[in-house]
Formats: sequence, C-alpha cells, structure tokens
Amino acid sequence: MAASSAMPLLVVALLLASPAATRLASAACASEKFPAGRSYATCEDLPKLAASLHWTYDAAKSSLSVAFVAAPAAPGGWVAWGLNPTGEGMTGAQALVALKGSGSGAPTVKTYNISGYAVGASSPLDFPATDLAADAAGAGGKIRVYGKLQLPKGMKAVNQVWQVGSSVTGGAPDKHAFGADNLAAKSKLVLAGGGKAKAAGAPAVSPAAAPEAGGPAAGASGSGSDSGAASSMAPSGGKTPNGAVSVAGVSAPALLVMALVGFLVAV
Repeated sequence: MAASSAMPLLVVALLLASPAATRLASAACASEKFPAGRSYATCEDLPKLAASLHWTYDAAKSSLSVAFVAAPAAPGGWVAWGLNPTGEGMTGAQALVALKGSGSGAPTVKTYNISGYAVGASSPLDFPATDLAADAAGAGGKIRVYGKLQLPKGMKAVNQVWQVGSSVTGGAPDKHAFGADNLAAKSKLVLAGGGKAKAAGAPAVSPAAAPEAGGPAAGASGSGSDSGAASSMAPSGGKTPNGAVSVAGVSAPALLVMALVGFLVAV
C-alpha cells in the first residue's frame, strides 16, 4: 500500500494518543465490573482516598444514578459519599453512608442530611433517594454504594464530598482519620454533559462530628432514620481530579493498538 494510503491510519493513531484518549486509557474506574443490571455512562477517579464515582445523569428527569466505590480505612469500616448544594464542606451535605461492620452480610446503607458538625441521627435527604443498595464485591475490599437521587431542575454542577472510616460501633460509623487525604476529599461534580469535574474552592479543614446511626442493621438496600452513637465525617478540601470519562464503546488502548498495527502493516 502506498504511503499516502496509510496516512489516515497515522492520523487515527495520533488522535488516540491525545491527552483525552490517554486519560480514558488510564482511568482505573473504567475497569470496574458491576452486577448485571447496573451500568453507568460516566466515571471519574476521585483525587483522594483511592475512590471513584460512576454515574448517569438524566437531564430530562433531573435524576442522578450513582455508584460510589471506595475501600474502608480497615476491614469492617465504612464509606460515604454525598452532594452538597449549599457549600463545599460537610455542613449541608446530603450523604449516602455504607456501613460494613463485623458481620458477613452486605453493607447497610443509611442517609444523612448533614446540617452541622454534630450531624445527629440518620435522616432523609433533601434530594429524594431511591434504589439504595451496597455490596462488598469490589476489588481490594472496596465497598460499592448505589443510589438514585432526584435533583432540582436545571442543576448542572454540584459540590461532592466523600470519606472513609475504619470501624462501626452500634450501627454507627466511628471517627475517621484526619490526615491530609481525608481533609481533601471533595470536588465539583459536573452533571451536564458528563464533563470534567472541577476542584472546589478553598477547603475547610476543621474536624467534624460524624453521622450518628443505630438500631438494627438493614439489608443491602436499606436506608434508615435510626439514632445511635456519635461518630464523624470530615470536612474536606480538594484538588482537581482526573477528568470524567465515558465508559461506552471500545477502549482507547485497544483502538490505539489496532491503529498502530494497521499503520505498520501498511508501510
């Protein structure tokens, strides 16, 4: 084949080597395998605590389906993720918390409308939450928290926060560590178009009391309004995370290899 005929293949190879394609290829979140019936249009490797977020946003219905993936700080711990429409830290966050505890069952999911550093008992969210569930089938001991949130019409971006803890007592998350990564676990989630998430503003790094919860453990898809022992989730500050990536279609590494092989054969 003439060299001129091979030029389109070279162009494809160069496009696949672009920063956007490289980001897609390197996004660990794209390799997450969910149970049948759970799939998400977009995923993002969050910048702290080795966590990731997978989501599908239906703008017409203003609904956000999410899967948050993170490992507790120790076996038997907890993980939490939430949206904060009013600020950049913990106060105002609408959080989903998955509690693993010492049992062998699926993690329990509870919701917390956090109005201050002393957050009190589990409570309903300002964003109606449905389809709540969790499993502990993620690689490396990770917990995966699932849910669907009904967001206000026209919302295009919102602050998000996340956290992990090492233990659960009486159905409530115990206090987490206050290391740099714990205090920097936040960013802005861009909903419209599944675009790149942006760093939130200056962090608030004061330690905070965590959610309280208690009562009998729920199943894999429970949310509760139980009260119990006090515990803590940290406020956080952030840095710009990796860009969100689409997880549909053929992976960038596969396309890149195909294009390069075709080019080498052609010349």
